[in-house]
Amino acid sequence: MPARDELPSTLQRSPRKAQETWSKAHDSAVDEYGEGERAHRVAYSALKHTFEKVGDHWEPKEHKGPSDRQAANPKAPKGKGGDRATAGGVDANASKKHLYERAKELGVEGRSKMSKPELVSALQKASGSRTRQARKK
Repeated sequence: MPARDELPSTLQRSPRKAQETWSKAHDSAVDEYGEGERAHRVAYSALKHTFEKVGDHWEPKEHKGPSDRQAANPKAPKGKGGDRATAGGVDANASKKHLYERAKELGVEGRSKMSKPELVSALQKASGSRTRQARKK
């Protein structure tokens, strides 16, 4: 099944370039590994090199590169006990200043006193909340 037919809702609300990046990577991964979770993981990994999740959609990143350890190596075997943790589309490799600005955009309270890992976690929660709200519409 072509990726366009199963485009995730967060990508449906994102720029066409993000949709194309995910779709091409997904279709290529399906050819290589077959349909399923692995193809989706590979597609999101490719997307996370040039886009980051902001609220309920994806926006271009300031700098290209993996957003977290999972995106850096999506084909590596899972760690003991299940999946390796991801930053959920948040660019965990971005500067603290960038993360703070994203938190400000999303209205994250207490952001000025947060450490970088706390900002990443707060952005994940805020994005998840916005995505859930958007899906209810």
